[in-house]
Amino acid sequence: MKTVNHWIGGKTVEGASGNYGPVTDPATGVVTTRVALASVDEVDAAVQAAKDAFRTWGQSSLAARTKVLFAYRALLDANRDAIAELIVAEHGKVHSDALGEVARGLEIVELACGITTQLKGELSTSVSNRVDVAAIRQPLGVVAGITPFNFPAMVPMWMFPLAIACGNTFVLKPSEKDPSAANKLAELASQAGLPDGVLNVLHGDKVAVDALLAHPDVAAVSFVGSTPIARYIHTTASANGKRVQALGGAKNHMLVLPDADLDAAADAAVSAAYGSAGERCMAISAVVAVGAVGDALVEKIRERAEKIKIGPGNDPTSEMGPLITKVHRDKVASYVHGAAEQGADVVLDGTGYTVDGFEDGHWIGLSLLDNVKTDSDAYRDEIFGPVLCVLRAETYEEAVALINDSPFGNGTAIFTRDGGAARRFQLEVQAGMVGVNVPIPVPVGYHSFGGWKDSLFGDHHIYGPDGIHFYTRGKVVTTRWPDPSEPHSGVDLGFPRNH
Repeated sequence: MKTVNHWIGGKTVEGASGNYGPVTDPATGVVTTRVALASVDEVDAAVQAAKDAFRTWGQSSLAARTKVLFAYRALLDANRDAIAELIVAEHGKVHSDALGEVARGLEIVELACGITTQLKGELSTSVSNRVDVAAIRQPLGVVAGITPFNFPAMVPMWMFPLAIACGNTFVLKPSEKDPSAANKLAELASQAGLPDGVLNVLHGDKVAVDALLAHPDVAAVSFVGSTPIARYIHTTASANGKRVQALGGAKNHMLVLPDADLDAAADAAVSAAYGSAGERCMAISAVVAVGAVGDALVEKIRERAEKIKIGPGNDPTSEMGPLITKVHRDKVASYVHGAAEQGADVVLDGTGYTVDGFEDGHWIGLSLLDNVKTDSDAYRDEIFGPVLCVLRAETYEEAVALINDSPFGNGTAIFTRDGGAARRFQLEVQAGMVGVNVPIPVPVGYHSFGGWKDSLFGDHHIYGPDGIHFYTRGKVVTTRWPDPSEPHSGVDLGFPRNH
């Protein structure tokens, strides 16, 4: 059986803990790989490799860093299919989805290639007599990233390219459910000329996570995952004096007004709810239909959802793949099973779905729940699967109040032809990312990604300007050089003069 080991100090390092986790092909249910789970000592070895590398990488020129990043971008581009195949084999998403994930990660690598303009700093001359003030940004040191299973290539690339471009070194702890893509990313970085120890990949479970959160040589931690774990990461790492950005879960709403193009709204709802099998934090999981539009909208969504082809990710005709694990599949199904008991109308029940020839895979069909109540489990919890809830509201004001009452505030969208309503919505809704006739408003790489409320813990969003600020710290330097023609003026014990 194949073993996925750690990548430390520029080379593969076999696991020494004796502990391994299973990696399953979600389409077949067969364990195809085992992944080494790091001990505390192995965490320390990875951090030490990063610490040693920082001594030179942190002092390297911007030209040297961007040279590596440009080469890395070219290698990633040439290996898109190879990375996507690893994602399909271990995560289960269809190949086109996996390719899209790699493409979105590449956006951040491209941003990192242009880091020179982002780290220019500021200078004010002659703020006083021969006094200048400069503001510069410097790297933090060793930083860590803890990433989820749903985007095993994209989310790591949201973190480490910017971190290393800023002069930091990085320890990545990817999900143990689909670990191979992370190793491939590190190997390609080494081929691009990244010095040994600048990027390390450490596989593990809670033991490894807790060791990173407590390690005195880790300056900052980036995390993407569920809200309970994000809260734990933020609390624990902050208590250990670390800078933290922890992105949590979501319950993203799509508000549909009566004037909306219902065909466009239905297309968007199906794509946003069921794409990537609903296993994404930006999935639309709740549609709020205003007024009499609800019945027609639900019918249009049902018609489209019934046509989605589900199958193995490596089948080019498949539009949706399986869920990551059997346990997760069963949990998602439980929400559908309980929906009717809690007052919802089950328009589509996908819980009994199987694929011929792949009966042991982690399959689930598309589920559509109408007239969902806000106190039901299907609405309150982040299901993280292909389940779409439809709620009804009589007015725009009622719909916005419903959305704002949610403890989550990741992303949201409005579908309307009314510019005034859209403008009002984007100002009134309590969420970090808003789409107007755009169902999944993930910002482009040069803007930052992040939510509000229980969807984000910490002060910085990920990638974009916030990401660069997170991976650097500011320093202000005030200088005064005496004019060589002036005699020494003696000691002045008064308060420093700025004027």
